[in-house]
Amino acid sequence: MTPLNGVRVLELGAVLMTPYAGQWLADLGADVVKVEPPAGDSTRRTGPEHEPGMGAMFLGANRNKRSVVLDLKTEAGREALLRLVDGADILLHNNRPQKMAALGLSPEALLARNPRLVCATMHGFQADGPYGGRPAYDDVIQGLCGLADLMGQRFGEPQYLPTTAADKTVGLVGVIAILAALNHRDRTGKGAVVEVPMFESMVAFTAVEHLYGRHFDPPKGPAAYPRLMAPDRRPQATADGYICALPYTDGHWRSLFRAVGRPELADDPRFRDISARTANVAELYETLAAILRARPTAEWLKLLGELEVPCAEVKGLEDLIDDPHLAATGFFTVLDDETGRVRHPGVPVLFDGERPPIRRPPRLGEHTEEVLREAGLSPTDVAALAPPGPGATEP
Repeated sequence: MTPLNGVRVLELGAVLMTPYAGQWLADLGADVVKVEPPAGDSTRRTGPEHEPGMGAMFLGANRNKRSVVLDLKTEAGREALLRLVDGADILLHNNRPQKMAALGLSPEALLARNPRLVCATMHGFQADGPYGGRPAYDDVIQGLCGLADLMGQRFGEPQYLPTTAADKTVGLVGVIAILAALNHRDRTGKGAVVEVPMFESMVAFTAVEHLYGRHFDPPKGPAAYPRLMAPDRRPQATADGYICALPYTDGHWRSLFRAVGRPELADDPRFRDISARTANVAELYETLAAILRARPTAEWLKLLGELEVPCAEVKGLEDLIDDPHLAATGFFTVLDDETGRVRHPGVPVLFDGERPPIRRPPRLGEHTEEVLREAGLSPTDVAALAPPGPGATEP
């Protein structure tokens, strides 16, 4: 029994942020019904594929779900969705508020239909601010929230992180907020509207360490955590490769300096405690870089391991597929069907020692008939809405 077994979720999500939130809810056991337009989520056509409509980007954020095709531009499609709302616990979407209101699917309308519903709207900006209603994607939010500027301070010009940091982070924030609202609903019987704006969520995310001196008024320093901005905070070159090493505590630094024959550095006033190291972090990491260049990676891994200093070799994503730890813990799952073998990273959390199972992402409209019949629609009504999706049977 996974924790959200019995919870019904309607996901009107496209691209990544909301589908990723929906995937987490599905991984935790919820019955997530992905409601797609006739053309499907655009990520179905993004990246390599075994079969049309099952592109790599879609595979990454849509496992463990069912797919229903509804054209919400039609009255019949909207009415079918409302029938699904009647039996849902959660509805989440990443459409702009104006679009949902124009369709008669505002949070107020949905809660009037089902007062126990948790309605989560995930969009670019808090709706009542001056940016409310503006379109937003990951790149735009990385630029606005300070991340691209921090990369510019560090590397000379603004850059995006090479991952969809905003979409995935805000997706997780959305899951936390949705589960909190669901807990409140279960205690009070009252549903809720949960607004999860990308901009505000990512400003909060970035500011955790980087608001730094601007926590104070007047400021006591810049809005950037010095340790993370030091030029030599990076995978360090060794005599034959690279290593990620992070001495952090007073004990780590003292034991490392002594082990490499530099005991004077252990008593250097610049490095003797965390306050001094923070004030002199650029010199500290420059010193560490020079030390690490002197020996090969394997030797450093052995020595740092003995000193209990956190460290690891640098790996690429290709390497992780055969990583011995991930293999031993059964992290990756390979699913076989008539179209071929597809690898999925596993659910990273365990419940009572067990990793939740994975089912392949749904084909477009695969469960339309099944889900609509569960909602009480007749075979004739289902047939009138849309042709059966792949894998469905004729009514």
